[in-house]
Amino acid sequence: MPELIHPFRTTLTIGADRASAIRSAGVLGMIGGAALIATGSVVWAVVRKQLRAEKITVSPDSPMLAGAPVEGPFTALAEANIINQHALAASKGKTFAELPQDDPIRATLMNGSFLRTSLFTSVVSFGVSAFAIGAGILVGVTGWGLSSLASAAIDED
Repeated sequence: MPELIHPFRTTLTIGADRASAIRSAGVLGMIGGAALIATGSVVWAVVRKQLRAEKITVSPDSPMLAGAPVEGPFTALAEANIINQHALAASKGKTFAELPQDDPIRATLMNGSFLRTSLFTSVVSFGVSAFAIGAGILVGVTGWGLSSLASAAIDED
């Protein structure tokens, strides 16, 4: 009777030296993944703590998250957007560059621009942190997989 071959099972045959190198790469992947997750988490926490310390609340007339404390990416984005609406309302729809240089509203628009830039920087920081955490998970799981495969190959020798 012919031997049945499982379509998803293959036998991995590698030497002990190669298996050891693959296991080492896997361990490094798990360490690198953990470092990315830790770094991303710390940066997220620091940015969140700094935003909380400012005690900013999303403006009550914001179309989203009105009245919420600014402490995350969505509330920071909501506040940045409503600041822009307020600045444009004060200038009757004109941008900073469109106003005459002696117009006193330019200072209001400039302050609004500075605040929005700061809030957008925090939004980007949250995004980079989330990316680092996601990449850390991916790298860690890949490292675990490599290490597991190498261990299985060594066990079969």
